[in-house]
Amino acid sequence: MPKTLVKNIDFFVAAMSQTFVSALQLDPDGMYSQVGCGIIEKFSEEYVRVKRFDGSVSHYDREITKFQHNRA
Repeated sequence: MPKTLVKNIDFFVAAMSQTFVSALQLDPDGMYSQVGCGIIEKFSEEYVRVKRFDGSVSHYDREITKFQHNRA
């Protein structure tokens, strides 16, 4: 069952444990779709920086993006 990251401590634990997370945003139909995935490198109250598998990084706005990871 996927766990949604909401609090700063959730992002901190995911970043420190190098857990892969999915970044999801609403599409025009109102459904969440994956827009990225990778390891959290940095986060703040406004954004999350995710490092992808290929080494590139993306920044996602926490207001419009939902972050999830699968529990082990």
